[in-house]
Amino acid sequence: MKKILSILTISSLAMLSCVNGDDDFNNNRSQPYEVPAEPLLTNAQKELMDQMETPSVNLNVFRFFQHYLATTIYRNDARFNFTGTRKVPDNMWLALYTDVLGSLNQAKKIIPSEVKPPQIPQATWDKQQANKLAIINLLEVYTYQVLVDSFGNVPYSEAAKPETFVLPKYDDAKTIYSDLINRLNSAVATLDPAYGSFATGDNIYNGNVADWIIVANSLKLKIGINLADVNPTLAKQTVESAFAGGVMLTNSQNSLFKYDATSPNFNRLYAEVIASNRNDFVAEEGIVDVMNSLNDPRRPFYFTTVNGSYVGGTVGLTNNYADNSHIGNSLLAPNKPGLLFDASEVNFYLAEASARGYNVGGTAQQYYEDAIKRSLEQWGVAPADITTYLANPSVAFSPANWKQSIGQQAWIAMFNRGFESWNFFRRLDYPALTAPNAVAAAAGKVPTRLTYPINEQTVNGANWGQASSAIGGDKLTTKVFWDVN
Repeated sequence: MKKILSILTISSLAMLSCVNGDDDFNNNRSQPYEVPAEPLLTNAQKELMDQMETPSVNLNVFRFFQHYLATTIYRNDARFNFTGTRKVPDNMWLALYTDVLGSLNQAKKIIPSEVKPPQIPQATWDKQQANKLAIINLLEVYTYQVLVDSFGNVPYSEAAKPETFVLPKYDDAKTIYSDLINRLNSAVATLDPAYGSFATGDNIYNGNVADWIIVANSLKLKIGINLADVNPTLAKQTVESAFAGGVMLTNSQNSLFKYDATSPNFNRLYAEVIASNRNDFVAEEGIVDVMNSLNDPRRPFYFTTVNGSYVGGTVGLTNNYADNSHIGNSLLAPNKPGLLFDASEVNFYLAEASARGYNVGGTAQQYYEDAIKRSLEQWGVAPADITTYLANPSVAFSPANWKQSIGQQAWIAMFNRGFESWNFFRRLDYPALTAPNAVAAAAGKVPTRLTYPINEQTVNGANWGQASSAIGGDKLTTKVFWDVN
């Protein structure tokens, strides 16, 4: 976490007027400070994790889409009005393109110029540097996948070029997805676990290359399964290749970002709820009622109680904080790790892949049950309670209604991962979620994408117009290319 603070310090210094004794100093005022690749990597990981996990209504509204949280005061965001004073799409776009991809791109430029220590053989050094670049590539792929799945067509081929940085063209989302698969194939071929990578700066796996190979294949699996309804051939090929390479099956392999217990580097839920001393959020009745009906053992971890019961508010309405369950205390520790990828998610993908007839080494029911187990284990549910939960007839896997089975249980498991839950919902159309009453922003429906940032309309208007036309209109109800049902 000290690396993150060093970036903030360097960034602050870069904005200050300085005095330097070097006669040539004023001739290089445009020269940026040289920051090592390691703190840039840490910063990118933290910014990505912050964006995916934060409950801030300025940045991340997917918990409202998925009926996980309701608000006590501000209703506009829970009613899908994102383009007013908050400008949620602008904020998310800026965070991912500038704070995440910007840092990764700068790190990628620095690594080739790093000086080899004399004691390290050249061949070893070359392998280490290649591993570093491949890890950065994986984080870039993850980030672009989030952007495509959020907006549709987005800047890609021109996004990191100085000459087109302000006015980049938008690339076709299908073309981006195909290239992301190619990049993942390249990363898997490059990563060599016999050699090291980042000695510092990797706040997820501490530079362990074998772990990053698992991430690469798991990310490839995720992208492949998203293509299942729009390009079955490529989807099957991609999923089966990812599985053969080794994917994330157990919680010991989870991608955990290590937050610190001190400001400003603590967990974002803690930051927005406890540290900010705010009572903005309550649990939403949709998720609470379903988990109550199943006697789900994760409830004590997800929610607090009201007079011994779990009670949810209504998304889109003003809810009384004292009358409803709140975010569970287990989610609010300042140093609770952020979760970028986990075994439960991956096992649900494999269950879906098997149900679709792909060769992934197991049955849909097996992976479905493993996915639920991984989620329950992750929250510390006792083995006996896991057995009881899986024996519940309402939890049992239905081969005839596999989309409904996977969709509902993935929805429950992804409680703290609203964006991933939204992807499951859009792909499987389960559970049957509804928009709040009297909502006009998304034509009375749960949004299927985010609208483009207002700033893009005003600054990059020509490219924004072409992209909007290409996807069928810049609306909350326009579907991303793989959401064809």
